[in-house]
Amino acid sequence: MSKTPLTAASVLALALGALSLNAQAAEPVGFYAGAGVGQSMVDEYFADDEDTGYQVFGGYQFNDYFGLEAAWTDFGDVKLTGGVSKLEADTLSLTAVGTLPFTDNFSAYAKAGFHSWDADVRAPEVGRASTDGTDPTYGLGLQYRFNDAFALRGEYSRFEMDDVDVDLAQIQVRFDF
Repeated sequence: MSKTPLTAASVLALALGALSLNAQAAEPVGFYAGAGVGQSMVDEYFADDEDTGYQVFGGYQFNDYFGLEAAWTDFGDVKLTGGVSKLEADTLSLTAVGTLPFTDNFSAYAKAGFHSWDADVRAPEVGRASTDGTDPTYGLGLQYRFNDAFALRGEYSRFEMDDVDVDLAQIQVRFDF
């Protein structure tokens, strides 16, 4: 057997091992909390509008790769087609969060779960109508960890509400305890 393939395989194995050590970012295990602000968006036949959305969240990080997160989100007011009435919605959500560390400080995450939402429509002539439900939610994000206690996140999430999709793009801060 030639030494060249064996040497090449050894070098490749060492290089992959070194890369995987670098990818083992230490995500603090334990409780965390945070808040976010961004743009909520509805693009449906009855509404095509945006407003400022807010979110507060908390969770538990079980290990570097998995956590559970609960959040309350206010989507703001969205004008319905015609501009006379408004749709106001908020939600409580519970999601599983999978994290993929790239470096010691930088990681990506994906989340999926369910949310319990409440929506109110306000119109001058009709008054107020309310509806609610429970539907899926999911999202993707990037996180930069400044230290073991503080991280900055960018996230894009979708909240399904019956046949309506509400998207939320936001910047978040996360504090680990």
